Amino acid sequence: MAVNETCRFCGTELSVTMVDLGMHPLCESFLTAEQVNEMEPHYPLHVRVCGNCFLAQIGEFVPPDQIFGDYAYFSSYSDSWLAHAQAYVSKMIDRFDLSPTSSVLEIASNDGYLLQFFQDAGIEVLGVDPAFTVANAAREKGIPTDVRFFDATYAQEKVDAGFRADLITANNVLAHVPDINGFVAGIPIVLAPTGVATFEFPHLMRLMDENQFDTIYHEHWSYLSLGTTMEIFRSHGLEVFDVEELPSHGGSLRLFVKHLTDNTKSTTARVAEMLEREASFGLRDLSTYTAFDERVKRTKRALLETLIPIKEAGKSIAIYGAAGKGNTLLNYCGIGTDFVDFASDRTPYKHGRFTPGTHIPIYPPERIDEMQPDYVLILPWNLKKEIMHQLRHIGEWGGKFIIPIPVASVVEAGDAA
Repeated sequence: MAVNETCRFCGTELSVTMVDLGMHPLCESFLTAEQVNEMEPHYPLHVRVCGNCFLAQIGEFVPPDQIFGDYAYFSSYSDSWLAHAQAYVSKMIDRFDLSPTSSVLEIASNDGYLLQFFQDAGIEVLGVDPAFTVANAAREKGIPTDVRFFDATYAQEKVDAGFRADLITANNVLAHVPDINGFVAGIPIVLAPTGVATFEFPHLMRLMDENQFDTIYHEHWSYLSLGTTMEIFRSHGLEVFDVEELPSHGGSLRLFVKHLTDNTKSTTARVAEMLEREASFGLRDLSTYTAFDERVKRTKRALLETLIPIKEAGKSIAIYGAAGKGNTLLNYCGIGTDFVDFASDRTPYKHGRFTPGTHIPIYPPERIDEMQPDYVLILPWNLKKEIMHQLRHIGEWGGKFIIPIPVASVVEAGDAA
């Protein structure tokens, strides 16, 4: 599939590079033992920014169904993410007076991690997710889930069947769609006239400010700011009326969106305040983007300068959390089995498999206690507090943590208690 040479939102020719991370395998394509010796496709991870609408984006080299078919990320295996979902459900029920007569649609509903809490409250739910692996897990929990990509066609099918959503929730999916116009076009179709849609996504400003280059991978086609996202929504008859900052995924935004014709909701001051902060940071200035590439290179060098002396001293390093985004970091920095002895992860699907590109074997978390590595490199650094608390006992054998982002650092296990 050819690279997009024009902006996927406004069609402007793309000529400005934000960062070029080189060639990478698909970050969630964990390999079986048989696949390790087979050819592994690699694709460019080259982020460009539109000089007109300032949408940062990669080209569509990989068909979406190739990424999201046999998908390995199950949301329910993160305790902090489950807590985040439960808190969201309680807040939405209270703020928007949701009741058993309400309907909730979640786009990219994964394994039912969030909808289960709405269902427990007696509210009608419907999930839609293109990945059969996670959708089947949701169905096993009794959560109605369609295995589909969300777009205007799907939305119209639901309306024709008599379904409209009082609340649409879309966590970490807006950045995952190559046809962003086709995706957003479906929202006003299926959203009830006075309904609310919420969107969560990693904030581009935080990504750039904290060198979070590992959140760049092939299933993230776009890197979003409030300003650009508001332009996209407005072009499809939608308006952002509130915004919240969240700690998830290294710093995210939660946008509250309504129909442009809905006069029942007032726009909060937080929208203008965030737009001003983005402008002050320089998100409407192309030089801010072009300076990011060199900062990423410095972050890579800092991590390698941390790891090399550890290995030269004969120490062992294990990975905790075979996170998809961590594979961007491993492949860009060239960290394979020459640095890392093994990886551990709570997701059973990944056990016995190998990380894409770097081919590090993945085991259950108990492997850390068995092997007692000197250092544990935490790839999902956005969950570092949760993980360091879970693994604080590595201090018993002198183990320490390595946090790679925003700048590589070593943390004593005792500091995580």
